[in-house]
Amino acid sequence: MSLHPTLQPYADAWTHSIEAISELVTPLVEGEWNRRTPCPGWSVRDVVSHVIGLDTEMLGDPRPIHSLPRDLFHITNEHQRYMEMQVDARRHHTAPEMTSELEYTVIRRNRQLRNESREPGHLVRGPMGKEITLETAMRNRAFDVWVHEQDLRAALGRPGNLDSPGSQVVRDVLLGELPRVVAEDSNAPRSSAVIFDVHGPVEFLRTIRIDIQGRGTLEATPALGPAAIFTLDWETYVRLACGRTTPDAVADRVKAEGDQELTAAILRNFAVTQ
Repeated sequence: MSLHPTLQPYADAWTHSIEAISELVTPLVEGEWNRRTPCPGWSVRDVVSHVIGLDTEMLGDPRPIHSLPRDLFHITNEHQRYMEMQVDARRHHTAPEMTSELEYTVIRRNRQLRNESREPGHLVRGPMGKEITLETAMRNRAFDVWVHEQDLRAALGRPGNLDSPGSQVVRDVLLGELPRVVAEDSNAPRSSAVIFDVHGPVEFLRTIRIDIQGRGTLEATPALGPAAIFTLDWETYVRLACGRTTPDAVADRVKAEGDQELTAAILRNFAVTQ
């Protein structure tokens, strides 16, 4: 048996990003592992620890038995507390310990993917102990490692791979969140439309159309007379949607036209990652 065709793009995206992460961090000296990344509260070491931790969970390894300190002020909810456990357990690991564990984890995960014969709908254990489909789990890993690859690139001054296979997964996941962001979180007017025009390494033009019941749907065709239009580059879109920056910090890179209250509300609710 081989990997199901539905899962192959996620495996390819994960592989591309994890290899890029390994290439980025392998030559780092000890002090560079402490560099701050755009991911709130996390250093280079913390980001790599998180990547290792979630991939070992995909392998079925037990989570570390560890008590979190009380002074981690970037932890504000249970989801973040769950994610922090794998990170804090490795906070005192040396550079060689980090790179060797990353390398070993990648070898094990590659072997797992080569032997994966389960169907996309097979239920597996996800974060917080919740059961999710294998397809969702693999999509989440592809999303996660690409976003964290970009965190590391920002911290280390090594931009790149904005159009790699992982970017396509990230685009689709973030677009899937837009109807909720616009219609529910930002309370866009009923029977209206909002357009997003994104340019750069990844380009797309999408409309969120809100029906008479206030439900939002994603469409590929532009709407006439939209309530708002956003024009921005792909990197800024990702940084906003993943909570790596604030609307004020990138105001010069986002052109928002139309209803000012609505555009402000959408930008305020744009971050969809926890």
